[in-house]
Amino acid sequence: MPPVMAQINDPKIAFAYLRPACVLLTRAPTVTNVETLSGQLKEVNDATLQQLQEYVLFPLRFVLKVPGPKDEKLVQSVAEAVSHVLENTCVQSWETLRELLSELCLCLCSPTDPGKPADTSEELKSSVLRCLDALLHAAYGDIVFKLFEPVMLPGLGAAISLLLALAEKEKCRDVQAAALKCLQSLTLQCDCTQEHVVPSTEERCAMGRTLASFLPGITVAVARIITGDLRQGHAVTIRAIKVMSRTVGLVMEDAQIRAGEPSETPSADLGRIAQLMVLRTPAWVKSTAGKLSVLLRKIISCTSSHLHWRVRLEMVELDNHLLARCSQSLGECVGPLLEALVGAVNDEEPRVRKRCEGVLCEVSQRNQSGVAGSSAQTFTDVLSENLHSLATSLPRLMRTSDDQKKLFVLNVFLGYLKVLGPTVSVVLNSAAHLERISKALMQVLELDVMDVHIVEERSYAVAIETSPGSQDSYAAHIQRKHFLYFTDEKIFSALMEICRTLGYYGNIYLLTDHFLDLYQQSSAYRKQAAMALNEIVRGAAGIGVATAGHGLGSPVRGHSASREDLKVAVVSVMEEYTSLHNWHLITVSEETERDRQDQQLLSPLGLLSISNNNVATNTKANSLQVIPSSSGAPPSSSSTSTIHQLNSNIWQLCIQLEGVAHFAQALGPDFRPLLMTSLYPVLEKAGEETLLVSQAALGCMRHVSEACGYDSLKELINDNSDYLLNDVSLNLQRLGQHPQAPRVLTVMLTHSDCSLLPLVGDVVQDVLTALDLSYAHTAALFCSVLHALMKALARWFPSSRAKTRESAGSKHTSSPEDVLDIRHYLLDLRKQKELAEGVGIEEDDAEDLEVPPPTQCEDVDDIGGPDVKVELPAHLSTTKDVMERCVHLLSDPCLRLRLKALDVLELCVCVLSEREDELLPLAHRCWPALLQRLTADDPLAVLRAFRVLCTLGETCGDFLRRRVSKEVLPKLSSSLVRQAPISAKAGPVYTHTLAYKLQLAVLRGLGSLCLRLNLGDADLDAVCEACLPYLSCRQPIRLQEAGRSDRSA
Repeated sequence: MPPVMAQINDPKIAFAYLRPACVLLTRAPTVTNVETLSGQLKEVNDATLQQLQEYVLFPLRFVLKVPGPKDEKLVQSVAEAVSHVLENTCVQSWETLRELLSELCLCLCSPTDPGKPADTSEELKSSVLRCLDALLHAAYGDIVFKLFEPVMLPGLGAAISLLLALAEKEKCRDVQAAALKCLQSLTLQCDCTQEHVVPSTEERCAMGRTLASFLPGITVAVARIITGDLRQGHAVTIRAIKVMSRTVGLVMEDAQIRAGEPSETPSADLGRIAQLMVLRTPAWVKSTAGKLSVLLRKIISCTSSHLHWRVRLEMVELDNHLLARCSQSLGECVGPLLEALVGAVNDEEPRVRKRCEGVLCEVSQRNQSGVAGSSAQTFTDVLSENLHSLATSLPRLMRTSDDQKKLFVLNVFLGYLKVLGPTVSVVLNSAAHLERISKALMQVLELDVMDVHIVEERSYAVAIETSPGSQDSYAAHIQRKHFLYFTDEKIFSALMEICRTLGYYGNIYLLTDHFLDLYQQSSAYRKQAAMALNEIVRGAAGIGVATAGHGLGSPVRGHSASREDLKVAVVSVMEEYTSLHNWHLITVSEETERDRQDQQLLSPLGLLSISNNNVATNTKANSLQVIPSSSGAPPSSSSTSTIHQLNSNIWQLCIQLEGVAHFAQALGPDFRPLLMTSLYPVLEKAGEETLLVSQAALGCMRHVSEACGYDSLKELINDNSDYLLNDVSLNLQRLGQHPQAPRVLTVMLTHSDCSLLPLVGDVVQDVLTALDLSYAHTAALFCSVLHALMKALARWFPSSRAKTRESAGSKHTSSPEDVLDIRHYLLDLRKQKELAEGVGIEEDDAEDLEVPPPTQCEDVDDIGGPDVKVELPAHLSTTKDVMERCVHLLSDPCLRLRLKALDVLELCVCVLSEREDELLPLAHRCWPALLQRLTADDPLAVLRAFRVLCTLGETCGDFLRRRVSKEVLPKLSSSLVRQAPISAKAGPVYTHTLAYKLQLAVLRGLGSLCLRLNLGDADLDAVCEACLPYLSCRQPIRLQEAGRSDRSA
C-alpha cells in the first residue's frame, strides 16, 4: 500500500500548485479539467484552502456563468468540486453567498421557465442540492442573516419556490429529501450534526417577518407532500413534517407576536418589493391560524395512522414544538394538536407512546407553571371540552368513517381520558359530559343481532352433557360479537379500554348508577349498558388499565376503588342482572314437543309440587318466556317473537354472564360470599339449550372458579353443593315458578364427582317421586336429569367390563393386521374369566329367567345362614330405581322422550353390568317395550334400541339368546335383505340418510352380538345370508366393510 501524501499547508506552494489547473479550466471548461482541479484541491489542507477560496472558486463559477447550454456531466463535476471547497471552508463574503446561491439555483431551474425545475438527471440535481446545502452551512457570522432582509425577498422566494417544486414534483426520493433539507438550511432550521449559526431574538424576529411572506406557499406545498403518495417513503414525509413544524414555529412564535411589528414603514427604495412584505398584525395572525388549522387537520388525519412509526413520532414532535412555541397565536390549532397528541398515547409502538407521554407531561407542566394563574385550569377545560365535542360527534364518525379512522378517533377519545387522569372524575360530575359520553357509547356499541345461526345452535350434547374434563369444549364455540357500525376487533378492544379507563378514574357509584339507569330505561340500550358496566367494574378494580405516565402531571393519580366500594357496586349490578325479567328470557323461536310438555308446569293454573298428588291442568304457554309470578298475566306466545328479539335476548344473557365472570375477577376471593346468590342462576344458564348461552355460562363458571381459588368446576360445585341442592330441592316443589331447577341439577351432576352422591340422593328420590305422580307432565322435564345422573354414575363407578372393553379397544386399534386373532383371544379370555369367577349361568326354560350364583360381592360367611338380601350400594340402588322408570318411558308417544329413555336404559345396563341378579329381572321387565322399539318404531328409535340390545348382549348373553333368536334376528335379517337392493342402486346422497345409518349400525353390531349370545348354526346362517348382498362392489364402501366384519366375526 503506497504511503499517504501529506497535504499542502503553505499558501504559496498551494497557489503555485493550483494555478495551472485553474488557468486551464478557465480557458477550456471540460469535465477532465474540472476533475483535475478537483483532485488537486483534495491535496490542499483546509486552512490553506480557506485563504485561496475566492481564487479556486472563480474558474468553477466561470464555467457556470458561460452562456448557452452546458453538458450535464460538466455542471455535475463543477458542483461536486464547489461542494468540496464549501464543505471545508467558510463563506465570509456576502457577495459570494448571494451570487453562488443565485448561480446554483439557475443550475436547477429550467432555462425557458425559471420558476420550474429543469429536466435534468437525478445525479445532477443531487450534486447541486448538496452544493447548495454546503453553501448555506458555510455562511459565516452575520452574513447569512442578510438573506432575510427585505431586499432579498424576490431571490429568497425564487429559491424557496424552486426547492418546494423539487420536493413535491421530483420522483427520486433522494432528490426530494435533499431539497427539503436545503429548505431547512435556508430557513436556519437544519437539524444535522454540523455546527449552525444560532440567531438572536432580534434575528429570529427578522427571519420570522421575512418568512411570513412565504408561509402560505411553504405550508400548502409541504402539506401536499406529507399527505401525498405513500410510495415516496417515510424519510421524505419526516423531512416535510420537520419543515412544516420549524417554519410555522418560527413565523407564528408567541414571543415574536407579542413583541409586535416594528413601527417604521418600509423604505421607499424597496419599490414593488414592499408589496411582498407581510405585517403580522392580530388580524393576520387570526386568519393564518384558521387556515393552518385546516391544513393541520388534514395532515394529522393522514399521519396519525401512518404505517411507519417514525412518521408518527415526528408528528408528536410537531405537536410538541407548536404547542410549546405557538399555543397563543395558533389558538384554533390547539384542539387538533392536542387531539393528535392524545391519540398517540395509545400508539402500538412503545417509543412513540413513551415520547408522547413525555410531551403531554411537558404540556401540562407548561400550563401549570404559566404566568396566568388559571392556565392549568384552562388546559383542563380545553381537554374536557374536546372530550365532550368528540363524544358528540362519535356516533356520526362511527357510522360514516372507515375502520382506520374509527380506530384513530377512539384512540383520541381514550387518550383524552388518560391525559385527564384523575380529573376524569371531576369531568364526569358534569351531567352534560356524562350523558354525552354514555349515550355515545350506547350508540357505538349497538350489536348486530340478525344472525339466524345464533338461534339455531343447540347445546344438547355440547354444553350440558360434555365431559367435565373437556376444558376447551366451550372455548371452541365462543361466538364473536358483531356490531352495526364496525367490524375490526381492535375497535372493540379500544371501546372496552375506554370503559375500563372510565371505571379506573371515575366514581364507581356514579358510573354504576348512571349506566344501570340506562340499562333499566330502554331495552335498546340494555346490552350496551351491560357491556359498559362489565368493563367499568374491571377498570375500577385496576384490571386491564394502562395508567403509567398518564395524567396531567399532578402527584395524585387515579386508583382503583376500595374493595368495599367495589363489592357494593357489584352486588347492585348483579341484582339487576339476575332479576326475574332480565334473567329468564325467550331463547327459542318455536315450541317443540318438549317445550309444550315443560310448559304445562309453568301455568299459574297448573302449578305442580312433587309432594302433591293432583294432576295440573294442561294449559299451554311458553316455557322460555319471561317467567311471571303466579299472580301475573301469562306471557305472550313465542311464535310472535322475531329472530331479532331472540338474538337480542341471547346476547343479553351472554353479556350478563360475562359480567358475572368479570365481577368475580374484580373481587377475587371476596366474591365467595356472593356465590350463594350468583352461582345458582349461572348453573341455570349452563343448562340452557341455546348453545351460545350455555357456553357463556360454562365459561363464566370457570372464571368464577379461578377467581375464588377453586382448582376446578368440580371443586366449585362440591364446595357449594349444600345450599345449591337445598335450592334445587325447594324449587322442585314449585316447578311452576322455578322450571329451571332440573337443569341446575343436571349441570351439577355433569361437573361433579361421586362425593356428591350422598347429598344428591334425596333430590333424586324427589325427582323419581315426581315421575311416579305424573309421567305425562314431568317425564320430559326430568328425563334429562336422569340421563345426566346415569352418565355421572357410569363415570364415577366404571364397571370392570367397561374397562376391559376399553382396553380391548385400544389393543384392537394398535395392531389392525391381527384383528381377528385378538378378537378371538379376548372373547376366550373373558369367557374363561367369567367361568372362573362363577358368573356363568344356566338357562331356565320354564321361567325364561336365570338366577346367577353367588358372586364375590356376597359375604362368604353367610352362605350357610338365613337368606338375608345384602343391601345394595347407593349408586346401584339409584340405578335400579331409574331403570324401573325407564320401562314406562320406553312406550311414551313422544319420540324425543323415547330416545332419551333408551339412552338412560343403556347407561343403567352399563352400571348394573356386574350385578346380574339385579339386572336380569329388570331386563325381563323392559324387554317387551325394547322389542317394540326394535321392530316397530321410528328408524331413529330402532337405531338407538339396537345399541341398547348390543349393550345388554355383553352382560346378559344367555338371557337374551332365545329372545333374540326368535323375535329380533328374523326381523333384522329381513330388513337387511330388503334394504340391500336399495342401497346398491342409491347414489352418494344415500350415505346421509337415516336408513343407511341404520344399515351400517346393524351390520357392524350383528356379528359381535351373535358371538356374545353364542347363537346356533341356523341363526348364524341366516345372518350370513343377510350380510352376503353387502359384499357386492355396488354397495357403499362402509357397508361393504361392515358386511365383511360380520362374516369374519
